[in-house]
Amino acid sequence: MSATDPARATPAPHGSARVHEPRREDCPWCGSARLRNRLRTGDLRRHRPGLFTVDECRDCGHTFQNPRLTAEGLAFYRRTVRGAPRDPATERVLALHAVRHRRRGAARAMLPFGEPESWLDVGTGLARFPLTAREFFPYTAFDGTDLTARVERARTLGRVEEAHIGPLTDPGVLARLAGRYDVVSLLHHLEHTTDPRAELHAALDALRPGGHLLIETLDPRCAFAALFGRWWLPYDQPRRLHLLPRRNLRAELEGRGCAIVTGGNRTAHVPHDLAGLTALALSHTLPAPDTPWRAIPPTPFQHHLRTVLLRAGTPLVVAAAATDLALAPVLRHTPFANAYRIIARKPKP
Repeated sequence: MSATDPARATPAPHGSARVHEPRREDCPWCGSARLRNRLRTGDLRRHRPGLFTVDECRDCGHTFQNPRLTAEGLAFYRRTVRGAPRDPATERVLALHAVRHRRRGAARAMLPFGEPESWLDVGTGLARFPLTAREFFPYTAFDGTDLTARVERARTLGRVEEAHIGPLTDPGVLARLAGRYDVVSLLHHLEHTTDPRAELHAALDALRPGGHLLIETLDPRCAFAALFGRWWLPYDQPRRLHLLPRRNLRAELEGRGCAIVTGGNRTAHVPHDLAGLTALALSHTLPAPDTPWRAIPPTPFQHHLRTVLLRAGTPLVVAAAATDLALAPVLRHTPFANAYRIIARKPKP
């Protein structure tokens, strides 16, 4: 079946006015006009059309997509498209974010604070984290929010008790959840939101006084980001919109009166930088894949050659992943750590 077959076609945004918002001339976090370009890249992971720019604020270090995608553009780049290529090596590397032992580590970090009565996991998807956290907190009531109906599926599976579809910042969602939870978790969620500060404030509003906010997010100051440029897998353009420096997040929480209980815990480091670089480079060194938006599909020989070479290159990705794991105990204590964890306690009246 060719790439132009109608059965494989998918609606796509036409014209940059529908895909991108106007370019910002100031930082969305601190308002400074001192911006510098950090990278320009295409969609390296899913090979979709478009060019995306990531800028950094010279004053506060906030890193963000600029211009940002519109709601229509975000929907296009995030959804699954029939016929779109998926390189198994890259997808397996990205899945390291969600492996069970990483979820266990995040849940275990909350053990010193006792068993909460209620816990909200924001952006929970199929609620794999609440499922894991229940091993440590069997009497806690877990709820979840997500932008998709996957959270309803999670409720059907018994992984959460309440399922809420929509952003936490939605007034209707927040009105139902305000002040109800002892713990709210934002695990690799802020980087996907259009307004991380508003999302952070909504999470605090969902907490009871004295409750705890658990955050894990990517660190834009990771040395691998500077070293690898656009080939640093956590950039994942155009799906990740913001990368927040640790000091900015701490200052925002402290400005709301929160006490930082754990700040910058490097156990949140995800060991996948070298494997991600290798997988992306391998994918883009080979003949281009067949995609629904290609005007001229690759020849059968090119398609077969790509498949064969991807399989042949898998041992390289595996070797890079093994190196990532071997170096992780050391790297998580250095500037090469790519993520951090913050636990903050909401003030009591």
